[in-house]
Amino acid sequence: MPSTAADVVAVAVTYRPDDGAIADVLERAAAQVGTLVVLDNDSPEVDGAHWSARVALPAGVELERSRANVGLGAAYNRAAAIARERGARFVLLLDQDSQLDAGCVDALLLHADRREARGPLGAVGPTFIDARSGERAPFVRFGFPLNHKLHAPAGGDVDADFLISSGSLIPLTALEQAGSFDEGLFIDSVDMEWCFRAKAAGLQLVGVADARMLHTIGDELVRLPGGGSMFVHSPLRLYMMTRNRVALWRRPGTPRVWTAQDVPRMLFKLGRMTAFAAPRIPNARAMLRGMRDGWGGRQGPPPSQRR
Repeated sequence: MPSTAADVVAVAVTYRPDDGAIADVLERAAAQVGTLVVLDNDSPEVDGAHWSARVALPAGVELERSRANVGLGAAYNRAAAIARERGARFVLLLDQDSQLDAGCVDALLLHADRREARGPLGAVGPTFIDARSGERAPFVRFGFPLNHKLHAPAGGDVDADFLISSGSLIPLTALEQAGSFDEGLFIDSVDMEWCFRAKAAGLQLVGVADARMLHTIGDELVRLPGGGSMFVHSPLRLYMMTRNRVALWRRPGTPRVWTAQDVPRMLFKLGRMTAFAAPRIPNARAMLRGMRDGWGGRQGPPPSQRR
């Protein structure tokens, strides 16, 4: 029997979202799934009002507010628990800036059914378009010295080694086989680490061409001298990204081919962020501190959120 929208509980994780953007994200998602729940990670009130009081939530959308920013890993695990409570077969993970094209979930379900007929499924994910650059992001297979970047053919799909969490449609059985999300990573590389375990468990990760999603990468898009561009993050996010990727280098379950190509890529990124992205000195300090803390095994929220 084909899977339908009624089999899907979508969970959007929010933290200080833009009012206009989140309204569109929720409206698009609510039209495509059986149930949509918003998990808010302790967004502060502005002028005495939470963002949800300023945004017209679509009919039937539920809001669950956390008393602390528990991070993405814990939020995703809560999302899976909600889906189980509702008797769903799939959980659809959404970030607060990910806008599903019409028919996106139907396309994901179609390919999920096709792939489950061939073997255990970890997740299916949409093709995402960066909202700033307009570029279509490829799906990734790990390789050395460089990853292999693939685009699924129209109407088809492609095997991948990694899917970003936002937009991923995950059978609940996959979370039983691969395990829950790592809450210690807090935010960055949570999806990468889970994908490592899903692949190790023999689960398929599948990128779908006809499922489309707009998604914003980074805080800013910076044009480089001589052409080209790069996505820029705040020093705090650079710290978390660096810390967690270095931490993954040391874990026994991390594919060696990924580590081999990620080490030079991290050093290259350190050079670019220091040379071209303001604030240069804070960026360099954040990444170097992240390297130190990642190698030392530090986990949990970023330093500014520790209590």
